[in-house]
Amino acid sequence: MYVVKFEDLSKSDIGIAGGKGANLGELTQAGIPVPPGFVVTAQAYEKFMDEAGINDSVMKILDEIDINDTKALQAAAEKIKKIIIEAPIPEDLVLFIREFYNELCQRVGEDDTDVAIRSSATAEDLPEASFAGQQDTFLHVSGDDEVIEYIRKCWASLFEARAIFYREENNFEHSKVYIAVVVQKMAIADKAGVMFTVNPSTGEEIALIEGSWGLGEAVVSGDVTPDNYQVDKKNNEIINVTISDKKVMYTNDENGTSVKVEVPEDKRNERVLSDDELIELTEMGKRVQAHYGEPMDTEWAFERDNLFLLQARPITTLGDVSEEEDSDVGATGDVLVRGLGASPGMASGKVKIVLDIDELDKIKDGDIMVTTMTTPDMVPAMKRASGIVTDEGGVTCHASIISRELGIPCVVGTGNATATLEENAGVTLDGKKGLVFEGISEVKEEAPAVANVEAAPIITVTEVKANVSMPEAAEKAAATGADGVGLLRTEHLMLTSGVHPGKFIADGKEDDLIDTIAEKVQIVADAFYPKPVWYRTLDAPTDEFIALEGGENEPREHNPMLGWRGIRRELDQPEILKCEFRAIKKLHEKGYTNIGIMIPLSQNPEELVQAKALCSEIGLEPHKDVDFGMMVEIPAAAIMIDEYIKVGIDFVSLGTNDLTQYTLAVDRNNEFVAKHYSEEHPAVMKLIERTIRKCAEAGVKCSICGQAGSVPHIVEKLVGFGISSVSSNTDAIADVRKTVARAEQKIILDAARKRLE
Repeated sequence: MYVVKFEDLSKSDIGIAGGKGANLGELTQAGIPVPPGFVVTAQAYEKFMDEAGINDSVMKILDEIDINDTKALQAAAEKIKKIIIEAPIPEDLVLFIREFYNELCQRVGEDDTDVAIRSSATAEDLPEASFAGQQDTFLHVSGDDEVIEYIRKCWASLFEARAIFYREENNFEHSKVYIAVVVQKMAIADKAGVMFTVNPSTGEEIALIEGSWGLGEAVVSGDVTPDNYQVDKKNNEIINVTISDKKVMYTNDENGTSVKVEVPEDKRNERVLSDDELIELTEMGKRVQAHYGEPMDTEWAFERDNLFLLQARPITTLGDVSEEEDSDVGATGDVLVRGLGASPGMASGKVKIVLDIDELDKIKDGDIMVTTMTTPDMVPAMKRASGIVTDEGGVTCHASIISRELGIPCVVGTGNATATLEENAGVTLDGKKGLVFEGISEVKEEAPAVANVEAAPIITVTEVKANVSMPEAAEKAAATGADGVGLLRTEHLMLTSGVHPGKFIADGKEDDLIDTIAEKVQIVADAFYPKPVWYRTLDAPTDEFIALEGGENEPREHNPMLGWRGIRRELDQPEILKCEFRAIKKLHEKGYTNIGIMIPLSQNPEELVQAKALCSEIGLEPHKDVDFGMMVEIPAAAIMIDEYIKVGIDFVSLGTNDLTQYTLAVDRNNEFVAKHYSEEHPAVMKLIERTIRKCAEAGVKCSICGQAGSVPHIVEKLVGFGISSVSSNTDAIADVRKTVARAEQKIILDAARKRLE
């Protein structure tokens, strides 16, 4: 069986068709839209090598190679490829290939149709190793003579230096690795790229999609920094859109040959994929993952609005994902360059800039390789490096995939690392946040183990978050498995300094105040990264400020709970609020993109407008740089939630403690009326339900951080209303998660019963 159509192959046929060919057959049989084609099998390659009598010569050269001698490895590879290129192909094999190619042309209704000639090694696209980019692919091949010529070149590419090195490193015997060749009708892509059906660095159930103009080669090779999109697979919510400056693309020239050209100026910064296309891709990704039963790495293309899948393979790096892998190194220097976090972890070392393949020998163990974009030929040097930084590329490009597989921290798409970083300078890179810092970082002491904290293995659609008041409690809260911080109380961060925030400003020490806030918030953001942390701006009543140094001028209020606090005070004293915003901006610039800002005690949407204007004024753009939301603690805010949504909010959190006391006119600190205080009062529950449902309709995340979020039977009602998350005290998280899970299961069961009625 020397040549086989896709329709006659499945994923179990790796030994015949290689990883790529077997998966294309599997997709075809599953009804996934795949451009048609056939596979010249591994047995055809074996027949060629045997009848040409060149096996012994090739293996002898391989036995004598020192793979760590880059130049000797390159020379041996060229010698083997020359032997293969000059060897004759058996005539009966040539006839088979011509027959199948001509049949493909008839099938698509084109004479000498353009095809892609794609290598498919039998140790490629496996669950334990991707072999990304190790063998060659040739595009826009036309005519049976050219098809045969490029099939031979694919066979020869099994012995590229990078492929030899990779097999040695992964303990694959050269004599047992064969190569099949995929011959597939070209998809003349208007736009193309890569989709991971889960986040390849964290394993989160989001579709991570990268795309650019023209053929997907630009994305996979890293020649372009593509647009990056993230879609929540639970509800197809588009949670992130990053538009890149796409400088180049691959397209056809007048001879039908694939060429790299500059992207037209008006399209360089234009969004590649529409919302509808992203959802279509996500749905296909879910379908493919469900069919295979595991997360998948796919390549896709849109040709005249028609979506095709060009490849699918298991993601090979998820077993290496670790939430702790960068926790033992701290970066304290200035940020030198920024990019995309492509392979998690921290690495320090000397910068070695590689602009040409001949410079690879300069990379020694522990160096930081800095290059425009890695190529498969660079893998031996990448293996020696402690970290990788590139100018171009996205999180699905060659550098990203190989770095994750090798377990090397990697930052891609910096735009200017090769020009900005200095040769031999010491740097530290953060492969999770996508940052490169000045200087060699010191290893931190390990944090003490957190004992007696119950892990929460239960998975719920409704997220369960933690309320955090003190940075010292962040590690314990994170150890519960909480899905983030739904409330980080600012007042505790400030009050522990013992100095009134107004005194910092009066004494000209705004920077000290900013540093105090930033240092404490960073502890929490670090403990939970990359999970979200919602920072609530200052909401301390006047009676809590009086005892502080500089608090002697605080007004004496009859009822501080109803007085000068929250956003109403901060708009009267905007310099304090701007210091808070500057602290968050400082953290954002250090790569902490998981922090959201939450405005407390608002009674009118105009307050939110003014707060966002102050945030923009200091250079931190709401909704673009940082998620911006609000507390709903006043009945007016719940009643006017539609107006707040029109003004623009990313999230809402219900502060039920205040909402209850303001709705019922009950001071929650007054023992004489405590018996009248109840979050379950029908009026309070109606305001809560209204807020949740209005936010759900508008696609705004809605959470709860008051005491009601820790009461099981109230949580059941909140889940029924459609709340996005529940934030509770650390000691209640495990119980709340169980309650949420039961509530979700009850909803599903009730719906099923209704369908049966």
